[in-house]
Amino acid sequence: MAGFLPLAFTNKMEKLLGGKEYERFIDSYQAPRVYGLRINRLKLDAPHWKGLSPLGEAVRPIPWAEEGFYYGEGERPGKHPHYHAGLYYIQEPSAMAPVELLDVQPGHRVLDLCAAPGGKSTQIAGKLQGSGVIVSNDNARERTKALAKNIELAGVRNAVVLNEEPAALARVFGGWFDRILVDAPCSGEGMFRKDESMIAEWEKHSVERCSVMQRSILKDAAKMLAPGGKLVYSTCTFSPEENEAQIALFLSEHPEFEVVTIMPQFGWTSGRPDWLADSETAGISDERLSSIAGTIRLWPQNIEGEGHYAALLQRKDDGEGGSGREFEEAGDAAFETRPVHGKRPDHRSGRDNGAALRAAEKRGGPGKDGKLRKTAGGKGGGASRQSDTALDPLAAWRVFAGAQLSSVFEEGATRLQAYGSRIYLQPQGLPPLDGLRVIRAGWFIGELNGRGVFEPSQPLAMGLRREEALRILNWSADDPNAVRYLKGETLFVEPPELNVLADEENGKGAETPPLKGYVLVCVNGFPLGWGKYADGGMLKNELPAGWRLI
Repeated sequence: MAGFLPLAFTNKMEKLLGGKEYERFIDSYQAPRVYGLRINRLKLDAPHWKGLSPLGEAVRPIPWAEEGFYYGEGERPGKHPHYHAGLYYIQEPSAMAPVELLDVQPGHRVLDLCAAPGGKSTQIAGKLQGSGVIVSNDNARERTKALAKNIELAGVRNAVVLNEEPAALARVFGGWFDRILVDAPCSGEGMFRKDESMIAEWEKHSVERCSVMQRSILKDAAKMLAPGGKLVYSTCTFSPEENEAQIALFLSEHPEFEVVTIMPQFGWTSGRPDWLADSETAGISDERLSSIAGTIRLWPQNIEGEGHYAALLQRKDDGEGGSGREFEEAGDAAFETRPVHGKRPDHRSGRDNGAALRAAEKRGGPGKDGKLRKTAGGKGGGASRQSDTALDPLAAWRVFAGAQLSSVFEEGATRLQAYGSRIYLQPQGLPPLDGLRVIRAGWFIGELNGRGVFEPSQPLAMGLRREEALRILNWSADDPNAVRYLKGETLFVEPPELNVLADEENGKGAETPPLKGYVLVCVNGFPLGWGKYADGGMLKNELPAGWRLI
């Protein structure tokens, strides 16, 4: 493959690396690429997955990612039911490093600024463990569909997905985040071996053009980091202009930031401030310039992975105890989205009537520009009586939850929010999203159809745990019915196959719910989606077309 590399690229790399190191670099392009996947800690841990998966004995650990594993080229993990249950994400091994460096802890507010297609956002969500909030943003509208789906597939409950320019976010989220990831758009030189199409794109997305974009993104990202917070800047390119030079310029313009040294382990090597031209180091002290050696480079000749660069930056604490969180509405505990087992509404009462909702939807709802307009009942998610379902879409959700779920989601931790006919559970404490292009305003749990009937969403199914649903249909991964379900087929099942939980099992002392109605379809105990059980044993397949196994 090395013979297909652009001449301008190889000449530049030979000048930078020289001698035997350059020869090793070029030789790496003859080596086969490596493949990786990362276990989703929101669903299970690595030992549990290895015990379930036929890949369990064949994978090898990725040294810099606790949940990451190499798998063989001939394997097809994307076709396995466990992939469709969101148990893992297929990800290039080097791409797992930036989030590992970010030091995300439960309760943090995290921004993934250039997030599509969502691999790093799901990695962040796994580290948050349902506590805190992640704002996943990408400015390319066409890429946000995959971003939202990957977050939903992973079962993330505490994410907001936006489609905005960084400058627009900075006006809303000033000083708000504890952690920010800037996985910047770049010339992609480090991906040439993985994806040969990147070679053709190289000149189109020139180093110079990318450098200008990166500078602007970093400038806006800095405005959104709270004092004491950490920011990781990463690229998948070798170009010093897009790596060390960006950090040097950033440090010269932001004295409140400093480089946090990353130890060069696992075959990583130190950053190279000595590769910078004098014009790129103007305005920065020798001490701050030398600190750039504390950034890291991942070279394909040194590791099992593709080329990456990463820098860890920290904003100095202002010493006044302030966090820059101007929009605080509740303590950090209010960001937890765990359910509480409280009394459910009587599932036998309260019929849906969507006439008033449809009238309200005409007055609001998301516009074509993606900006949010609230409908009746959407403000604050306050309590509603069962008789109010004709007026309040949120009450219709509560009726559904009372009939179908074993848990009630605590509104002190989240707020129910309706935008048009769509209903979300949104982390408390977010600043107003009005005026922003919003793809997902939180955990999308469902919507009212044209007949005013609440329909649960696929993201709701994926975010639930098995024990949170009252009607369960569970197959093993090697059961043909699991694949038939994933292909969208209608199935016939006998009542004994359904696991219908009596309320006594959940400590509520009420009657067992009827068989008919929505069923959470699972594989090895992990949700795949919804089915609708009817007379005669028919299970109507509710898996959306875009989620099916092809």
